[in-house]
Amino acid sequence: MKQGIAHRLEKLGQAIDRLSKRVYTHPVNPDWTRWFDDDGDKTHRLNYDLDAESVVLDLGGYEGQWASDIFARFGCRVHVCEPVSRYAEMIAQRFEHNPRITVHPVGVGGADATAAIAIDGAASTVFDHDGPTETIEIVDAVAFLEKHGLPRIDLMKINIEGGEYDLLERLIDAGRITDIRDIQVQFHDFFDDAEARMDRICEQLTKTHHPTYRYRFVWENWRLNDE
Repeated sequence: MKQGIAHRLEKLGQAIDRLSKRVYTHPVNPDWTRWFDDDGDKTHRLNYDLDAESVVLDLGGYEGQWASDIFARFGCRVHVCEPVSRYAEMIAQRFEHNPRITVHPVGVGGADATAAIAIDGAASTVFDHDGPTETIEIVDAVAFLEKHGLPRIDLMKINIEGGEYDLLERLIDAGRITDIRDIQVQFHDFFDDAEARMDRICEQLTKTHHPTYRYRFVWENWRLNDE
């Protein structure tokens, strides 16, 4: 019994340490305050011009709540990509009676790869190996779109804990970025050059898209020009 309690306390201590690193490593981002004041999760992230014919790609599905909210509002075709097996299985069970939502148990990124991902709920990432890990499959974004017959995406939501940089650079370099009308992305700042790299990507995006809202390192959306 004592050993069990000690083990749980050790795990709790590790979790607190990981949370402390995430919270205190960087200065407070004032855009988080603006986001919460604007109720962004219930407004910006769900307010799109979609219908039952629209195709939505959810990269980083986690528990499937955003996919559920988008489908409930628009009845659109949704592809959810989630590489962590327990979350992918959870989402698949959640939508098993809904043929318009397809779950892909893979990550989508800049190239085909396998990686060890640290399991930490919505913050699971291949860039931090504290705690338990799982080997996941990452597939090249361009190959994924071609394999699944997705010539155009009306809305792509990207929350892949650091993988967004490689992914967007790949889509831009391949010229597939213009096949995506709306790009809803959360950039992450736990790289030394994260801000500079984000700015370079956004500069490239201005050639094809324009921002409809921007909360730096929180959420932002880029819409195809002339749409």
